[in-house]
Amino acid sequence: MTFTVEVDVPVPMRDGVALATNVWLPHGTGPFPALLVRTPYGKDEAGLYGNPKLPDVFALVEAGYAVVAQDVRGTSRSPGTFVPHTHEGPDSVDTLAWLAAQPWCDGAVGMWGGSYMGFSQWQAAAHDVPALRAIAPVMTSADPYAAPWRSPGGALSQDAVLTWASLSALRTLRRGSADGHGDAGALLSGLADPRSLHEPLPLADRAAVTRSLPWLGDVLGHPERDAFWREIAAIDHCGRITVPALHIGGWYDVFVRETVRSYTMLRRHGGSAAARDGQRLVVGPWSHADGTDLGTYPDRSFGLAGSIKTAGLTEAHLRFFDRWVRGRSEPPGDPHRVRIFVMGTDEWRDEPDWPLPDTRYTDFFLDGGGRANTAGGDGVLNVDAPAEGATDTFRCDPRDPVPSLGGTVLAAAPGTYPGPADQAAVEAREDVLCFTTPVLERPVEVTGHVTLVLHIRSSTPDTDFTGKLVDVHPDGRAILLCEGIQRVRYRDSLTEPALLAPGTDAELTLDLGITANVFRPGHRIRLEVAGSNFPRYDRNTNTGATIATDGDDDAVVAVNHVHHGPAHPSRLILPLIDRPAPEEARP
Repeated sequence: MTFTVEVDVPVPMRDGVALATNVWLPHGTGPFPALLVRTPYGKDEAGLYGNPKLPDVFALVEAGYAVVAQDVRGTSRSPGTFVPHTHEGPDSVDTLAWLAAQPWCDGAVGMWGGSYMGFSQWQAAAHDVPALRAIAPVMTSADPYAAPWRSPGGALSQDAVLTWASLSALRTLRRGSADGHGDAGALLSGLADPRSLHEPLPLADRAAVTRSLPWLGDVLGHPERDAFWREIAAIDHCGRITVPALHIGGWYDVFVRETVRSYTMLRRHGGSAAARDGQRLVVGPWSHADGTDLGTYPDRSFGLAGSIKTAGLTEAHLRFFDRWVRGRSEPPGDPHRVRIFVMGTDEWRDEPDWPLPDTRYTDFFLDGGGRANTAGGDGVLNVDAPAEGATDTFRCDPRDPVPSLGGTVLAAAPGTYPGPADQAAVEAREDVLCFTTPVLERPVEVTGHVTLVLHIRSSTPDTDFTGKLVDVHPDGRAILLCEGIQRVRYRDSLTEPALLAPGTDAELTLDLGITANVFRPGHRIRLEVAGSNFPRYDRNTNTGATIATDGDDDAVVAVNHVHHGPAHPSRLILPLIDRPAPEEARP
């Protein structure tokens, strides 16, 4: 393979700033279609070119694409100040216009990249730039409020925010700040020992981070989904997005809910037939963190089929770009838009769309005698509505929060890891309610969006309720599948919070995310309910005041109740897929 690379090409923006850009050109005279990635992590870093979640750049060039990698404003070799999200729309538009005007480019451009690199893609797509023909966002979000910085239930994604902000602040310091050595030491200490990063209150007191990245103060200062968030939410402008997208995610990725929501929203509301018909979705058993590429975790292995390296993501990118950037015809006879890894059976499966057309949403009611605390309690999960009512009670203490074990964390604490972790240690706590089905006699497939409806009461004007869906194995392992949280003040609206009168009843609806899992015979389905999941989400101080500025002395303990029974139908709503097994389908 022969190609040429031009390094640090200055690409002018509308305000005169020129962004450093590398251009990889295939052998030949061209012109070529181009594939653009815009990154804050360094266009010259090996991680951009050796990350198995991203396409192989050499394969893209060998296939005849010009590959263009750009440092976003204020990062690595690009001048300016890095303010997350602020410049990605205009700078992406200007870069695409520059690309389309180059003599070596045929005017057709696609964009690719994961995590923050996906934000730029969504911002560009929302501006409907003629040169942009397709995007391939990997593990990212078109709604930064919902993921990764906050959550659909209004809580702060503390692990993601503080970890990423600390790393970004360090990169800013390394660009040349002469007086930031003290801050660099504090940032490094926090990253080495996440307890020192996450535990101190008030949460807004993170001076070492905010001095180098003032954006953190904006995130903490906008707990509602207000204009600050709506301005950068491409998902709010689906009608302006006219390009197809290849969405790639992982069941244990912090972005997974939004990855799938972007797909479904564009399928329904995209601004062109190509946008609606050209959406594609791939989801595997992966987390966001590096080191999970093999699909093997300490408490759960998905086998060789679960490896990112065997998922063919480069080939998927090439097929997608060949169709929508080059304009080649798709292979005939393939009606599948969605490819998912189904856990439990641990195999890939092609589907026509998402949600799966044969999804049957089924209520699993919370039941028991009111002593569901710990996995050894009397909490029951049953498809039959309970005949009698009861109330389970737990304490939500901000000074002793329920610790995050696995799940959709971005950076796990020492001794833990993202992904399908055993929840046994959490389920031994008295402040965790557990509701469990009897042992299953037949397979039960749960593939889709998981919802929890709780009828609650609290002693405080604001508090949190969390939920986790867990697969209990015959050997006792309680493997986490998906999770969510609802902050009570946002129970009706993310824009207009309303406190709860202590001692009054309310109904909450928790979005527990998505999964694809077959609960095998001999397993049990379990729901965990608690008041915290820290540091995956920030701790509610339960005062009803501004959580980010509440200190340790302000925090109060909430006594929380979950009602269930005929008058209070608390229930877990599972998306069941009931298909004949292959042998059952035979005549």
